Amino acid sequence: MNRESKFYYTTNIFCRSGWDIFKKFFKKYPLIKISIVFTIFIILVFMACQGPADDKDDNDDNGDDTILTNVWTWVSGSDLMNQSGIYGTKGTASSSNVPGSRFSSISWIDLDDNLWLFGGQGRDSTGNSGYLNDLWRFDGTNWTWVSGSNTRGESGTYGTKGTASPSNTPGARRHSISWVDSSNNLWLFGGDGCDSAGNFGHINDLWKFDGMNWTWVSGSNTRNQVGSYGTKGTASPSNIPGARDNSITWIDSDNNLWLFGGQGYSSSIEGQLNDLWKFDGVNWTWVSGSDTTPQNGIYGIKGTASSSNVPGSRYSGISWIDLDGNFWFFGGYGYDSADTFGHLNDLWKFDGANWTWVSGSDTVDQGGIYGTKGTASSSNVPGSRYISISWIDLDGNFWLFGGDGFDGVGSPSDSLNDLWKFDGANWTWVSGSNIWTQKGVYGTKGTASSSNIPGARERSISWIDSGGNFWLFGGYGLDSTGATSALNDLWKYKK
Repeated sequence: MNRESKFYYTTNIFCRSGWDIFKKFFKKYPLIKISIVFTIFIILVFMACQGPADDKDDNDDNGDDTILTNVWTWVSGSDLMNQSGIYGTKGTASSSNVPGSRFSSISWIDLDDNLWLFGGQGRDSTGNSGYLNDLWRFDGTNWTWVSGSNTRGESGTYGTKGTASPSNTPGARRHSISWVDSSNNLWLFGGDGCDSAGNFGHINDLWKFDGMNWTWVSGSNTRNQVGSYGTKGTASPSNIPGARDNSITWIDSDNNLWLFGGQGYSSSIEGQLNDLWKFDGVNWTWVSGSDTTPQNGIYGIKGTASSSNVPGSRYSGISWIDLDGNFWFFGGYGYDSADTFGHLNDLWKFDGANWTWVSGSDTVDQGGIYGTKGTASSSNVPGSRYISISWIDLDGNFWLFGGDGFDGVGSPSDSLNDLWKFDGANWTWVSGSNIWTQKGVYGTKGTASSSNIPGARERSISWIDSGGNFWLFGGYGLDSTGATSALNDLWKYKK
C-alpha cells in the first residue's frame, strides 16, 4: 500500500469511527475537561479528513512530495518540428500513436475528459504536408486515430443532410471552429479546405460527430458560398452564414452555437466579417453586426454597454464564455475604430443584447504592457495579436497564450509564448517571455518543472479539463532548437 493509500485508509477509519471515539472520551474525562477534549478532537478530525492534495499524480522537479503549481509539463509528441503522424490502427489506442505536426486544427474536450482534435494543416503518415481531416482522441495517456484519412487533401463525403453514416466525413481543412454540446456531441463549422468535389476554398458546412458517425447538418457541400442573412434577430431555415474561416465561437448553456466574424463571404463579397450568428440546433439567426464587409469598430465608452457598439470586422481572435453566460473575445486581425487594418488587443463582452468594450485599445498594433510577472495591475495589457489560444478556468478567470503579435519591448510582430490571466478587472502576466520568438524548454517528458515553457507559437489548439488543467497542442512555432515550423507537442499547464 503506497503512502497516499495508507493515508486515505487511516483517515477513513478515523473519520467513520470518530463519534464512537468521542463517546469513550466523554465517559473517561470529567465534565470540566470535555470542552477541551472536544475542541482538540474536532481539530484532529478536520485535519485528517482533508486528505492529501488532489493532484497526487503530478510530478515535481525536486524529487520530494511537493506539488508544483503554475508549471508546464511536456506530455506527448516531439520537441522537434515537422514530425510525421503515427496513426496505428484506426480505433485502437497505442502508446506509439501520435498526430503529425500541424497548426490551425480544432479541438474539443468531452464529458469524460478525453481531448479531441481534428484536421488542420500539417504532416500526414507519409510526412507530406497539406490539409488534413483526421480525428484524434487523447485519453490522458494514449492517442487514438478515430476517423478520417491518414493522408492529406481528402475530399468531404457528405452523404444525406441530417443523416449520420459511417461513410460520412468532413473534407480536409484548416481554420475551422468547434464546440461540444451537453450531450457529448462534437460540432465543427466551416474553415478553409476541401469540399465534396475536391475543390479548395472557404466552406460553410456544419457537422456533428456523435462519437461514432459524422452528420452533415447545415450549409453547402461546395466552396465559397455567400451568406443568406434574412432578418436580423429572426431565425429561419433559409438563413446560413457565408463560407468563412478563422471565426470566433462560443456555446451557451442552452446548447446554442454562436459564431462571430472571420475571413470569408458576406451577403455578396469576400472579406473580413463582423457578423454574429446563433444556431439553435435547427436554424441560424443573424444576431448582430453587418451583412457587408469590411466594417470598422464602434467602441463607444470603455466599460459601458450600448446598442450602437460593435467590434470591427476581424478574424482569428480568441473567445471565452464566463460563469454568467456572457461572451468575451480578445484581439484578432482586423479593423479598428479608425478603419485601420492590423493586429488588435481590444477585449469585448456581449451580454446577449449589447457589446461592451472592456479593455485594450481601439487602435491597431499596440505593444504589450507586461508589468511585474505574477502581479495584476490596471495598467497591464497584452500586446495586439491574433491566432492565439484561450481557456477559462474553474474560477471564471480568462487565460490566453501566445499567438502572432507585439511583445513588450517594441519588436515587430512575431510569435509569442506569454501566458496571461484576466480576472474580470485586470490582466496579469503569468508565464513566458515578454520578448517574441523564444524557443521551447521541454525538460523531461512527463515531468513538471518551473523551468519548462512551450516555445513561441501561433495557431495552436487548446482544452481545459475537469481538474482545471490547461492543455495545448502543436501550432506553428519554435521547437527546442529554435527552428520554426509545424509542431506536434502536447503540453499541460497546472495553475
